[in-house]
Amino acid sequence: MMNLWNRLELALIGILGAAALLVGTFQVVGRYVDKHLVFIDGEEVVVYLTVWAVFLAASQLVRTDGHVRPDIILRLLRPQQQRWIEAFNCCVAIVFCAGLAYCGFQMVDVAFDLDERSITGLRFPMWIYYASVLTGAVLMLGRYIIKLHGLLFRFDPATMVIAPNEH
Repeated sequence: MMNLWNRLELALIGILGAAALLVGTFQVVGRYVDKHLVFIDGEEVVVYLTVWAVFLAASQLVRTDGHVRPDIILRLLRPQQQRWIEAFNCCVAIVFCAGLAYCGFQMVDVAFDLDERSITGLRFPMWIYYASVLTGAVLMLGRYIIKLHGLLFRFDPATMVIAPNEH
């Protein structure tokens, strides 16, 4: 299940990033080569695609320990102490991600109810854009909960490694 989650996230990040790069490239080429290639709202589309990719990538950062954590302090401590610092860090991150998910949900809900659209000619539904915050926060929340579970129940103090799932 985790492998599928990782692959889906990475594939979506890659697709969104490639799409943003493609639209951005057409914008640049169009400006200097042929004005007919320019998509009038291309910059807006690049922003939407990039923001979605960034919020999805935030979940991958949790998986790879790339988010904010007390690395310098952890290196000075014994593994058992590291475990509890990491568990505390996970708890703080869980509270933060839950709050961010709640705020993201509120943003999506209001934008959807008001039928909020971008002010450009594209008139893009803003609830889709704001849903990136909600989605990224929920994915990070899930990863932090899994990480905390591993620290509490599958921790190997000899190596400071979370034991692999047996199932």
